[in-house]
Amino acid sequence: MQAQPHDAVAAEPSGDVPVNPATGRLIFGWLLVGLPLAYGVITTLSRVGQLFG
Repeated sequence: MQAQPHDAVAAEPSGDVPVNPATGRLIFGWLLVGLPLAYGVITTLSRVGQLFG
């Protein structure tokens, strides 16, 4: 199957690729979940180290 012209994504002439608003929400969502999760994991590991260290 050959690629049709509408299947290809054309880059902007300036080299900038437009950002889809869904991509920004996805990144924001991962940060909203990932930062507190990382904090909790680091805190837990540090307390485990104190308990068994």
